[in-house]
Amino acid sequence: MTQTTPSSPARFDLLGLGNAIVDVLAPASVETLAEYGMIPGAMNLIDAERAELLYAALREMAARPGAGHALAQSSGGSVANSCVAAAALGARVAYLGTVAEDSLGDIFADDIARAGVHFPSARLSGADARGTARCMILVAPDGSRTMNTYLGACTAFTEAQVDEDIVRASAIIYLEGYLFDDPAAKAAFRKAARIARQAGRRVALSISDPFCADRHRADFRALLADVDILFANELEAESLFQTDFEGAVRAVASLPVAVLTRGPLGSVILSAGERIEIPALPTEVVDTTGAGDAYAAGFLAGLAAGRSLRDCGLTAAACAAEVISHYGARPERDLRAEVAAAMA
Repeated sequence: MTQTTPSSPARFDLLGLGNAIVDVLAPASVETLAEYGMIPGAMNLIDAERAELLYAALREMAARPGAGHALAQSSGGSVANSCVAAAALGARVAYLGTVAEDSLGDIFADDIARAGVHFPSARLSGADARGTARCMILVAPDGSRTMNTYLGACTAFTEAQVDEDIVRASAIIYLEGYLFDDPAAKAAFRKAARIARQAGRRVALSISDPFCADRHRADFRALLADVDILFANELEAESLFQTDFEGAVRAVASLPVAVLTRGPLGSVILSAGERIEIPALPTEVVDTTGAGDAYAAGFLAGLAAGRSLRDCGLTAAACAAEVISHYGARPERDLRAEVAAAMA
């Protein structure tokens, strides 16, 4: 793997490419779940018609007199979550993803901009445009979450959505495995990686899910030739290389940097023959949603700031510990304070 020396200073520390999804969070009774044929705690992919039906129902319920709540709507998606957390750590961050020219697209764009993330992507419009992706999360009184996800516009990410100037201006380009399902998105990934390498920038990849590794094993392995930083949890790494954890460690040893996370067992960072073990930091585990996203954010923000790999790992562990201590995939406390405490 050859890499050109950067010809100019980076405008952004991190550029994320991923599925742009609006998270819609609402309380729901057991009766409401039953009314719409939902199994409590299940995660379902739904079509456009079902998405519109459920979204309209949630808005109507929230508008009822005495409802006592409003819909919580925010920009989401795995790499978008990482970008927001990295911005909270002080990194200069941009994000590319596809939303439609609709009200949910407005919510996504406004929310991610308020979080300090530059979002220059053009909106999908026209008769054939799909609506903005949404994940409708219904929270039952016992805290269980029932998710209904419509992927919509986010799956329309193509080479045309790869902003070459933004890629060249970003120190690290971070690619989301969830986006890899469509052949057009694979081509977009390859284009972004090629531009980044020509500009002397680094490429990071998250496998995202064991099912992604199962579906795209050969393509992911081929893409690794252009990857500088790999993120995978234990199950993803084992699936990608069809081996046990230590076998996966050996398989990624030739990469410039590989980060394998293991939940409560911490994480392992591999680089240039060095193996660095990072412990999981003690915290109350409330909701593990977004732990990997926060970990990647901390690691990449630390790397962009010039920290050692060990300190990047500790920064990442502190971010993950904060996110799993409450419901939701976004940090609620000051991440810089959390990192400072972990480093003390």
